[in-house]
Amino acid sequence: MATETVERPRVGGPGSGRGGSWRVIVLNDNHNTFDHVASTLARIIPGVTLDRGYQIADRIHNSGQAIVWTGEREPAELYWQQLSDAGLTMAPLEQH
Repeated sequence: MATETVERPRVGGPGSGRGGSWRVIVLNDNHNTFDHVASTLARIIPGVTLDRGYQIADRIHNSGQAIVWTGEREPAELYWQQLSDAGLTMAPLEQH
């Protein structure tokens, strides 16, 4: 008895996963201050106020990490790079 494999068509090419949820995660470290983390998040992540930046910085400090943005891959890569360039310690970008 022969079996047949039916391949479903792809929505995009391999590795093109633009959709879905990508997580930008900042890790706790010993060299960034609360002020720097909060102001950097407020400057780079859309919709994050300075007050919200401090709340996220507190979560990073207490939990070791925090998801600071979730969304499509392209903006996630941009925010990840900007946060990294500003000196924040980043976890690898991950798809959820």
